[in-house]
Formats: sequence, structure tokens, C-alpha cells
Amino acid sequence: MTTALRDFIKNPTAAELELVARYAMQSEDARRERAFLAFAETGLPHRRMEAWKWTDFKAALKALETPAGASAKDPVPHEGALVFRFSPKGYEAPASLPDGIRMMAQPGVQAFPGAEDVPMGALAAALAGGGKRPATLAFEITSGDAPRLHFVFDGSGEASFARIVFLIRSGASLTLTESYLGGAGLTASVLEFDLEQDARLNRTIFQRGGSDEALAVTGIAHLGAEAEMTQTTLAFGAKVARMETRVVHQASGSKLNLNAAYLSGKGFHADITTNVRHGAPSCVTRQLTKGAVLDGGTGVFQGKFFVPRKTGQHTDADMQHQALLLEDGAQVFAKPELEIYADDVECAHGNTCGALDDAQMFYLRQRGIPETQARAMLTEAFIAEALGMADEAVRDVLLAEAQNWLSL
Repeated sequence: MTTALRDFIKNPTAAELELVARYAMQSEDARRERAFLAFAETGLPHRRMEAWKWTDFKAALKALETPAGASAKDPVPHEGALVFRFSPKGYEAPASLPDGIRMMAQPGVQAFPGAEDVPMGALAAALAGGGKRPATLAFEITSGDAPRLHFVFDGSGEASFARIVFLIRSGASLTLTESYLGGAGLTASVLEFDLEQDARLNRTIFQRGGSDEALAVTGIAHLGAEAEMTQTTLAFGAKVARMETRVVHQASGSKLNLNAAYLSGKGFHADITTNVRHGAPSCVTRQLTKGAVLDGGTGVFQGKFFVPRKTGQHTDADMQHQALLLEDGAQVFAKPELEIYADDVECAHGNTCGALDDAQMFYLRQRGIPETQARAMLTEAFIAEALGMADEAVRDVLLAEAQNWLSL
């Protein structure tokens, strides 16, 4: 099987051969095999794949190596949260959980439908587990006032993989914060959310990696009737980093707020990719993504709304992407898409890329504010809107991290 899988990847790189070897070390599991086959169809995503043409993992990740730098410090407060830590060596969980939160560490791989659409998510599902880490970490949320869960992904090593599944029962709510702090040559995680009727999810993601690291975070959510999901992402990128979110409105009346900010400096690449399917009538999506990029940095935004003819009637959806190119040599690639077949909808999208307003810069400079500080102030005000719906426990932290980056 290992030889067949290796041969299935065209012109495999050293990194891909190492991934095959890691798969061979896992226990036999038909579902694990299907997930790895979905990854092996393409191997590491590359620029010849339309959905990955600006985020080339194959070119960036030649081998699985431990980075020279250490993990970043976690700025997200741990106070009042149940903290789970994931590293290349395993995972740590609280000794006990309160009523309303049930956790199951499963050694077997769960079915992973749609794996062919998310190759890095399929890789995470195939290689999660082994040693001290379960193949699937599953949570059932039944409480409306459960404490915040905080996931920390850090630690030194060649690679780290995780698959985490959430079932949020009818009327229950979950506040989840995630910190991706680097330390591994490759980090790949996939988180799946199933929200039943009237369920609520507030998810906040903080990401900071090194310029010699690769990161892929895949989120997949299905929203039941009147369910509501709010997601806020702050990404600083890595050598190559992709934060991908795919959401399906499964029943009428569900609502999605999908916001993100990316800040990319020299040698860093940050990719925000989303796909939202309005598979039920009278659902609402609001998406706002903002970015700021310096000389030598790269930002990517890809967003798609799909609205079928029969099930997507009365859709209300809006997608906005705005980016600042703060210096010459900054790169931003954007591809907003609306694929609409229903005829009774309100859908819109916008995309703008440009420099800071000269008049505003002049105004601040005339009042004695140095150019670097003036630029930071304007950029901070620009970015802040995209972070406004983050959980209140971490909102100020995200703004502070953005300020620190802008003041460098």
C-alpha cells in the first residue's frame, strides 16, 4: 500500500515521501486510507491547482524539518478557559470537564466526506493519531453557558496533525479560541462543527508562525435551522499559511458572520480562503476580510458564495475584501466569487486594494505625528473593524497584537 500511494503522487518531493512514511506507521483503518488517498490524488497543493494557485505548499515545503525558531508566546488569556494543548509529541487536556461538555478521544478515524475538496484537511485527518494523540478528538456541547475552550497548537518538531469534531446540540452554545503559535515545520489541523437548531458558535483564531514554517488550518461547519456562527481570524502568516473555512447553511434561518484580518511582513504569506454554500432558504451571511501587507509579504483572499436555484431562495449574503499595500513590493491576490442560480436573493461583493490615503497621512503629519506612527494609526483603524466581533475575552488582545506588528 505504501508503494502504491507513493507512486500515486506525481514526482513526489522529499516532504511528500516523508508524509507517506508517516502514513505507513499508522494502524490500518479503511477511513484513514480513504482520507490519505484523497490527499495523495494531488499531493501537497501547488500552483497548478486553481484553488491553490497563489499558495503553493509543494514549492514551499521541500522536506519535513524542525524550524530553527521557537513557538511564539500565546497572547490569548488562559484565565477562565479550559485549555487544550496540541504539539508534535501529543496533546494535553484538562483533568476534568464541567457538565455540558463531553469529550471523547477516539483511536479510530471517523468518516471524512468531501475530503477531495480539502487536501490539507484530508492529510490532517489521515495522519492525526498515534502515540499519545487520538485520531479524532470529539466534543459534544449540551450547555448554553459552557466555559470557553482554548486550543493551543505549538511545540517544536517536524510536523503536527490534529482532527477535532464538535457537535453543538440544539440551544447550546460554544465559545472557542485557537492559538496557532508555530514551532513545527508543518502544522495541519481540521476542525469540524455541526450546529443543531438554535445552536451558537463563536470561534476566534489567532495565528503567528515562522518564516520557515508551513501551516494549514481547515474548518468545516454545517449550520442547522436558526443556528448562528461567528468566526474571527487574525493571521500573521508563515512561509506559507492557509486558513480555510467551508460552511454549509443546511436549514432555513441560519446566520453566519465570517470575519478576518491578515498582516503579512517580508517573507510571510497569509491566505484566507472561504467557501459558503447557501443550501437552505432565508439564510444570512456577512463576510468582511481586511489585510495589510509590507514589502516582500504576500496576502491572499479567496471567497465564494454558492446559491443553488431551489434551496437558496431568499438568501441574504454580502462579501467584502479590502487590503492595504503599505510598501512597494507588497503583494495581494484576491478572488471573490458569487455563483448564484436562485432568482430571489440579495447578494453582493466588493474588493479593493490600495495604499493609505495621502490626505489622512498629511493631516496626521501636520500635527507632528511621525510617519511610522501615523501609518500604524491609520492601519490599525482600518483593521479594527474586521476584529470587532471576536469574543470579548480576546478582542482587545487581537487589537494589541495588531498594534505591536504595526509599530515594528
